[in-house]
Amino acid sequence: MNLYSSSPLIVVGLFVGVLCCIEAGRRVGKKMQKQGQDPGKTGTGAVEAAVFALLGLLIAFTFSGAAARFDARRMQIVNEANAIGTAYLRVDLLPADRQAEIRDLFRAYTDARLEVYRAVPDMENVRTQQAKAASVQEKLWAKSVAACAQSPTPATTTLMIPALNEVFDVATLRTASADLHVPTIVILMLVVVSLGCAMLAGFDMSVSKQRSVMHFFGFAFLIALVVFVILDIEFPRLGFIRLDGFDRYMEAVRAAMQ
Repeated sequence: MNLYSSSPLIVVGLFVGVLCCIEAGRRVGKKMQKQGQDPGKTGTGAVEAAVFALLGLLIAFTFSGAAARFDARRMQIVNEANAIGTAYLRVDLLPADRQAEIRDLFRAYTDARLEVYRAVPDMENVRTQQAKAASVQEKLWAKSVAACAQSPTPATTTLMIPALNEVFDVATLRTASADLHVPTIVILMLVVVSLGCAMLAGFDMSVSKQRSVMHFFGFAFLIALVVFVILDIEFPRLGFIRLDGFDRYMEAVRAAMQ
């Protein structure tokens, strides 16, 4: 189970929790008024400003980190497409009798890499496609090394082997980046600080005789929305904000292999 699978519970719970905390803060303020104290003159403005500033910083840094990882994943798709395309072109340097077999392996490898991400969210199928890609990778490496050994030109090895290494390295990087997300403790801290700010906001609202429904629900909705968007960006193969459009670069490379 990942954070995204729990996001409906997190978002709904946060929305309800913020509403409850606002109401709780308001009731504390009302109780103080009954005791003859004025919630508007408690001298806690500096504390409230600091807590709301902390919430703003948490949201800013968490959102910024999620967006940076999203952009990095997009560029990794482009980098993998470029690496595969470059390595495929360098097959021309290999002995003519070995080229057809290695080109077929490149096609099979690219197909398997595309299927890895098309299979999401079926993780069992994802693992199957990853194993298939790894198997083809081993064959591609072995056949390419053997073909380079048969080439009469040493430059063939110098050009072909690093290109293959780049293909495999980018694939590993993409696999690792899929597991790189904002730590759960950061989301938990964001939720806790949001609830604390909601209580402080409710405390300040207690000076009003009537509840402001717009402020109650508006604050709760916006906080829940921000957390939802952060989680959605963190898991771009599962939510509404997706990486699928960038797969066209890999698909274009595969189409050029026909």
